[in-house]
Amino acid sequence: MPNLEQTFGALADPTRLAVTRLLLDAPRSSGEIAEALSTTRPAMSRHLRVLRRAGLVEERADPGDARVRVYRLRQAPFEDMRAWLDEVEAFWQQQLAAFRDYAESNPREPSPGPKGKAR
Repeated sequence: MPNLEQTFGALADPTRLAVTRLLLDAPRSSGEIAEALSTTRPAMSRHLRVLRRAGLVEERADPGDARVRVYRLRQAPFEDMRAWLDEVEAFWQQQLAAFRDYAESNPREPSPGPKGKAR
């Protein structure tokens, strides 16, 4: 999976995870994001830089004001993450099915209780 380590690394920070949740609703400027998360603009700028480098967000100039940058989520890294999670889920489904098959083909005998009495 390309950049999966960067994706999870970027999302490991609670503020950056909160940014992605905000951007699920709509694209926003860095000032709007900082205000919504009660974070300073310089701190938000650093968080957005990490998210950009990981490929999770993209920035564009605001059509109404070229000085303002608007951030939006990118779909591809989340698709890569979903594909990896699907692989992990398939692994565990296979493990659980194998355990079920084993348990069904090997019924357990009641174990003897104290002094050799069956429970």
